[in-house]
Amino acid sequence: MIAIVDYNAGNIRSVTNALSRLGAGWILTSDPAELRRADRVLLPGVGHAGAAAADLRARGLDTVICDLRRPVLGICVGMQVMCRDTEEGPSAGLGIFDAHVRRFIPRSDADKVPHIGWNTISNLEKGLFKGIEPGAWVYYVHSYYAPLCPDTIATTRYGVGEGMMFSAALKYENFYGTQFHPEKSGDTGERILQNFLTL
Repeated sequence: MIAIVDYNAGNIRSVTNALSRLGAGWILTSDPAELRRADRVLLPGVGHAGAAAADLRARGLDTVICDLRRPVLGICVGMQVMCRDTEEGPSAGLGIFDAHVRRFIPRSDADKVPHIGWNTISNLEKGLFKGIEPGAWVYYVHSYYAPLCPDTIATTRYGVGEGMMFSAALKYENFYGTQFHPEKSGDTGERILQNFLTL
């Protein structure tokens, strides 16, 4: 059973639809006991990372999530709140990933913020990206990003020309995060979610 964390920051319908297509059982919950019992925990997110982190703390879920020893996946804002801190707020995160989330600063008029649409992922580590080829396309909607760091397990280039690389995905022990939305990323995203279900 997959527990989807209910903390008022989720793109819940697209995530649950994607899990249902894969035949995965899920519950939407903010109950610590249910989160601890689940085989996998998913932390989706759309919106403001600072507000999302505050909501997790208000519900006492920050320590629950950090103490989990089963696979946990944060998506978009869900990944950002798992980082050390974010400029959005600014706010402290859960400190699982040792990354400081920053706001994109356009380098030219052609650079768009937020970064919306399809982009490619590279430098993929096995596990979450088993069966995914470098250069696969995934879907993004974000204005903030995690820089490259020791926890980076996939990268994406943002901006025109050479642009800059940022962390498309992070991993620390049993914790995973994707800045992109696998539930909106077609066959590639479906394979990534399937990989998470079998970690």
